[in-house]
Amino acid sequence: MAIDEEIQQTKWESFRQKAMVNTMFTSRVLEAASAAMLKEHHLTLPQYNILRILRGRKGDPSTVKLLTERMLDKSSNASRLVDTLLEKGLVQRVPCPNDRRAVEVTITAAGLEVLSGIDPKLSARDRTDPSFTEADAETLSDLLDRFRAVVRSEIETLTL
Repeated sequence: MAIDEEIQQTKWESFRQKAMVNTMFTSRVLEAASAAMLKEHHLTLPQYNILRILRGRKGDPSTVKLLTERMLDKSSNASRLVDTLLEKGLVQRVPCPNDRRAVEVTITAAGLEVLSGIDPKLSARDRTDPSFTEADAETLSDLLDRFRAVVRSEIETLTL
């Protein structure tokens, strides 16, 4: 269904405005679908994001600061998320070898197991419609990268 029908708006100031609203609306739809799927694993989107970041570190520990920098949702409290994942046994804290006062975080085997249960579901969801090809996905990703750069540039201009 087109964005015009989804939100019942037919007049737009510009296609740029329509693209901006469509991007935000689509983001919320993706978040809702992902949150529903993660709920059965007792995870929130930010918790899942932390686990994916840690898995991508391939066993290397991470600071909470690094997790915060790499998170999709910058407003999430990474320290609180790590505490929750620690309670679930999905991450562990390890002493930093270079700074005895610092603590780093790694994913546990249980955390990796949870992700391995989620991965096939996400992969299946990504392949549900063959009319949206890999080339389409690549084009969309490139366009979103460009669009995000424009939006960030506009924000910087407004804050100067």
